[in-house]
Amino acid sequence: MTDLHENIFKPAQFLVENVNLLPKGQVLDVAMGTGVNAVYLARMGFEVEGVDISAEAVNTALELARKSGVNLKARLADLESNYRIRKSSYDVIICFKYLQRSLIQQMKDGLRTGGMVVYETFIVDQARFGKPKNPDHLLKHNELLDLFRDFRCLRYREGIFENRKAIASIIAEKTLV
Repeated sequence: MTDLHENIFKPAQFLVENVNLLPKGQVLDVAMGTGVNAVYLARMGFEVEGVDISAEAVNTALELARKSGVNLKARLADLESNYRIRKSSYDVIICFKYLQRSLIQQMKDGLRTGGMVVYETFIVDQARFGKPKNPDHLLKHNELLDLFRDFRCLRYREGIFENRKAIASIIAEKTLV
């Protein structure tokens, strides 16, 4: 049970491997879930705000932050409803295991110049291995790269990892237009 528990509260490997690329400052964690990535970044010295639709997830994130001795702003919000990301407010915006294409432009606009997006979610190949299967929740091949084509791509990967995880991951910087 310990291994499962530790794995649930372990930040995304892609984030851990690339955290030194990120500019210190204000972070928004979109669809933060239980807050493992948000708390990890807070422990690394970032000021983190997270948002999620699940009250249980938000409460878990706040409790994890408290136990980790870090501050975390966490908000309950329906991202598919009237949620708006404040323009030019963040140095980093992260999103893991969640795809809402209508939020991509808001994420881009929410970053300050020089800010970075860290995005990782499932691609169409994931349907072979289990959930999610709905194409609305799966990126097409190279779609994540295309969505951030107007940003400077610092890291990108796409494929099947750990045998059964079909994902695309990007770190991209908002540069002067």
